[in-house]
Amino acid sequence: MKMITALVRPSKVDAVKSALVALDIVGMTVSDVRGFGRQKGQVERYRGNEFTVEFLLKSKILVVVDDAKVETAIQAITEAARTGEIGDGKIFVNSVERPSESVLEIAAIQHSEPSSANHKAPTSRGLFL
Repeated sequence: MKMITALVRPSKVDAVKSALVALDIVGMTVSDVRGFGRQKGQVERYRGNEFTVEFLLKSKILVVVDDAKVETAIQAITEAARTGEIGDGKIFVNSVERPSESVLEIAAIQHSEPSSANHKAPTSRGLFL
């Protein structure tokens, strides 16, 4: 199993999702992130004033796939996200330690209430300013 992390333009998220679903790769996490690379930000104009946006908005897509589908998933993401300009994004591939059969779904985990004898009230105090 591999985890593919793709940093793409926000406008390309739907295209990437559609490309992966077409390959029967379902289940992904998408986050809005900011960063910079070779683009090194960009100059914006607002009401006659120029200012530099150093961290550009990107979307971070996380998807876990079988080893056999990694190359096709990378190709699908690349084709869906590419505009041909600097700033199209990056793709990272990492190994996943636990196979999908042992992934724990939070809703399916059974919990037992701690007994009142073993349960102590929290003693830490928060400082609010």
